[in-house]
Amino acid sequence: MDELKQLRTDMAAQKHEMIQQIFDRELNSIDLGVEYATDTISYFFYLIAGASSILVLVGWSSIRDIKERVHSNADQQVAGLIGTYEDRLRNIEIRLSQKTELYEENRAEIALTQELHSLWLRAGQDTGPHNKIATYDQILKLQPEDTEALTYKADVALELEEPQWAVNLCNQALASDPDNGHAFYQLACAYTALNQFDEAVRYLTEALARAETYRDDLLSDAALVPLKSYEPFNQLLGRVRED
Repeated sequence: MDELKQLRTDMAAQKHEMIQQIFDRELNSIDLGVEYATDTISYFFYLIAGASSILVLVGWSSIRDIKERVHSNADQQVAGLIGTYEDRLRNIEIRLSQKTELYEENRAEIALTQELHSLWLRAGQDTGPHNKIATYDQILKLQPEDTEALTYKADVALELEEPQWAVNLCNQALASDPDNGHAFYQLACAYTALNQFDEAVRYLTEALARAETYRDDLLSDAALVPLKSYEPFNQLLGRVRED
C-alpha cells in the first residue's frame, strides 16, 4: 500500500511537471509569436514611415514645381493677354483719334461751306457795288485763292470804273487757275475800258478758247461796245459767227 501510494504521488508529480513544461513551452511560443508580430508591425510601420517620407519629399517637390510652373504659365498667359488687349486698346484709341480729327475737319469744312454759301447768297442779293465788294472780301478772307470771288469782284470793280483794279484781281485769279475763262473775259473788259484794244481782243480769244458761252456776250455786253469799231474785234466776231 505504501508503494502504491508512493507510485501515485510520483505519477502526480510527473504529471504536474509535464503540465508545467507544456505550459512553459506554450508560454514561450506565445512570447515568440508576440515578439515576431511586434517586430513585423514595427518594421511595417518603419517601411510605411520611410515610404511616406520619400513620397512626401518627392510629392512636395513635384507639387512645388507644378505650382511654380502653373504660376509661370499663368503669368505668361496673363501677360500675353494684357499685351494683346493693350495693343487693341491702343489701336482703338488711334482709330478714335483719327475719327475725331476727321469729324472735326468735316465739321469745320461743313461750317465753312455753310458760311460761304450764306455769303454768296448775300452777294447775289446785294444791289450796291460797295456791299458786294465787302461780301467778296469776306469770302476771300475765308478762301484767299477763291478765283470765282476774285473775278466777280473784278466785275464789280469795272462797275465802279476801276479797270486797273479789275486787271489786278483777274491776274490774281489766273495765278491760281491759269485756265480760268471768266478771268480772261474780265481782263478783256478791263483792257477795253483802258482803251488797250489789242490786249482786249487777245484776252477775248483766250476766253472763247476755254468756254463757248462767251460768244453771246461778245454781241450783247455793254463793256465791249467800244471794240465794235476795232477791226480785229470784228474779225473775231466774224470767225465766231462762222463757227
